[in-house]
Amino acid sequence: MTNEIPNTGKLESVAISREEYVGRITLDRPEAMNTFSTGLARDLDDALHALEAASDIRAIVIDGAGKTFSAGIDLSEHDDHETKAEYEEWVTVMEAPFQTVAEMGTPVIAAVHGHAAANGIGLVAACDLAVAAEGAQFGATAPKVGLFCMGPSVPLMKALPRKRCLELVLTGDLIDAETALEWGLINRVVPDGEHRATAVDLAETIASKSPTAVQMGKKAVYEMFDREYDDALEYSNEQFGALCTTADAHEGITAFLEGEPLAADEWPGE
Repeated sequence: MTNEIPNTGKLESVAISREEYVGRITLDRPEAMNTFSTGLARDLDDALHALEAASDIRAIVIDGAGKTFSAGIDLSEHDDHETKAEYEEWVTVMEAPFQTVAEMGTPVIAAVHGHAAANGIGLVAACDLAVAAEGAQFGATAPKVGLFCMGPSVPLMKALPRKRCLELVLTGDLIDAETALEWGLINRVVPDGEHRATAVDLAETIASKSPTAVQMGKKAVYEMFDREYDDALEYSNEQFGALCTTADAHEGITAFLEGEPLAADEWPGE
């Protein structure tokens, strides 16, 4: 295990770092409330791919610099385009990180403070887990400016019951952190200022477990979400059979039966 940061080229709108097995991506446009400019969206996607490619990164935390997590898409870029095809290309860049998170084996945790609006709430919904500071607010606010959170609706409809998703995207209203927790959008609400540390604690808990099991397991669960019940069970049996043949399974089970479960740095990985 090395504490070197993976080579990501020049990232201007996000900051990337790591500590032990946990990678951290910070949305770094505080002067613009960490809105998704084309640059930020591309940098975030590049950072996610880089950390996924690092074999010794086992969990990732995404947070925001300054006073807020992310206030959505940078609307100042709207007038840079004219045709439907140009706007479609623009928004495809914006939503790419949502797809990347879903395809990754590495778990991703959002650490939210301030506002998570429009693409910000989409990113929270796309992440596997989410922690929010007290006072954080969430909303699919695009109807207020004549747009609609169509892209964020995709992860939102996966994370929330149908009518909760529709309430968010149709009203454009903000909900507080406690409501987001009740609805199932986030996992925990913590005192203001503790959201990053709590998210890192969750990441470290994941990172202490078998990296092979976690990565194979996350990918399997995402696949099973979209399958019928019987088909999902059949697929799960196939994937579990494959997992049982790995070095992590063999050594992890042996260590457990001997009364000395493996520590984070003892997993063989495969």
